[in-house]
Amino acid sequence: MNKLIATNKNNWTALIARLALGVTLFPHGAQKLLGWFGGYGFTGTMGFLTGQAHLPYMVALLVILIESVGAVLLIAGLFTRLAAFGVIVNFIGVVATSIINNGFFMNWYMEPNKGEGLEYFILLFGLAFVSLIAGGGKWSIDAAFASSSVKKETSSYAYQAA
Repeated sequence: MNKLIATNKNNWTALIARLALGVTLFPHGAQKLLGWFGGYGFTGTMGFLTGQAHLPYMVALLVILIESVGAVLLIAGLFTRLAAFGVIVNFIGVVATSIINNGFFMNWYMEPNKGEGLEYFILLFGLAFVSLIAGGGKWSIDAAFASSSVKKETSSYAYQAA
C-alpha cells in the first residue's frame, strides 16, 4: 500500500500532470456516467458499449468508472498511480480498437467518415505515465497519507526501541 501512494510531496510536475489529465478526462467521464456535457449518462453509455461496441458488461462498467471516478481520483491525488494505470489500460483499448488507423491528427474540420487521430492520445499517455511514475506529488491526498504513514512508522520504531 505504501508503494502505491508513495510520492514526493514537493513534486510540482506530478501535480501539473495529474491535474491536466484529470481535468481533461473528467468531462468525458461525466458524459458517460452522469449525462453531463451532452452525454448519454450511465444507461445510454452502457447500452452503446455493450450493444454497438460489443464490450462485456464489466469492461464497459470499468470504462465509465475509469473515465469518471478515475478522473476525480487524479484531481484529488488519491490512489494516483492506480487511477493512472486504469487510464493507460482504458485508452490502450480505445486506441487499439478505434483510433490506430486514423492517422496522427484530430479531425479538426469534422470531415464525415474520418475519425480522430492519435495526437490527443499521445498527450494523454504522456501525462498518465508521469502520474504512474511520480504519483500524486504536491497537494495530493497520497502525499498526506504517505507522510502520515512515515510518521506512524517512525513513532512505532521509537516505541519498539524503548
